[in-house]
Amino acid sequence: MTLTVTPSGQACGARIEGIDLTQDLNASQIEELRQLWLEHKVIALPNQSLAPEDLERVANYFGEVGEDPFFGHIDGYPNICAIQRDADEKTPIFAEIFHTDWSFMQIPPAGTALFGITIPPHGGDTLFADQVKAYEDMPDALREKVKGLTAIHSAALGYAPDGAYGDNDQASGRSMQIKPSEKARETCPHPMVRTHHETGTKALFSSAAYIQSFQDMSLEASQALAMELYAHQTQEKFQYRHKWEKDMLVIWDNRSLLHCATGGFDGYDRLLHRVTIADTKW
Repeated sequence: MTLTVTPSGQACGARIEGIDLTQDLNASQIEELRQLWLEHKVIALPNQSLAPEDLERVANYFGEVGEDPFFGHIDGYPNICAIQRDADEKTPIFAEIFHTDWSFMQIPPAGTALFGITIPPHGGDTLFADQVKAYEDMPDALREKVKGLTAIHSAALGYAPDGAYGDNDQASGRSMQIKPSEKARETCPHPMVRTHHETGTKALFSSAAYIQSFQDMSLEASQALAMELYAHQTQEKFQYRHKWEKDMLVIWDNRSLLHCATGGFDGYDRLLHRVTIADTKW
């Protein structure tokens, strides 16, 4: 296997060709792919005709399959979720705010694997923001604010019955299977700055979608700081804009990145299959 690696030329991301993921990989091939993932933080592998079984197998190269607590799954495959939107759908675009997946879990996922099945002719790009670079490029005053800071994460704003994807949203005709629950109100504390246990790099671990407040800080002060951080973290200089292709597999590192969805494909169906990759420790 001779890989062709083409960096995006943006803050992070690389396109990898010269590999057939429908075939089993050996240990050295898996290690090479994982190292490229850790280096570039998000990798795109085009022209991969993956059956659901292939998608699960490839995700397992990067870690054990993780949990998707508020998503349904495709028939026959409890580990695969459908990220979908019908052509005539009028609901708000799903996940159109920078976040890291499931940050409210005690051990948040290491990564996410997303496979393009039905891709519109335009729109639907995914934006990634490199949080290692965001941490390294912090103004001194802001860096001092996050030093030793603990954030309280929760899924309540999104997935509680009265959340953005709660009962009212489900009644509005969303095609994606989302399962709101009272369990979304549970909270979990995490340091605002985390050290990646595989690379040793430090990154901001902040998710405006999931952070309720900061420990030992009033709600008003927490919200002000969260917005200040969000403005810093999502600057264009930290971003990579990913353009999708049919039969493209994208795998990203949730420990190093924020990501968000974009629209711009009204009138077209869009379907991707997703597997979450669990982490072994914080």
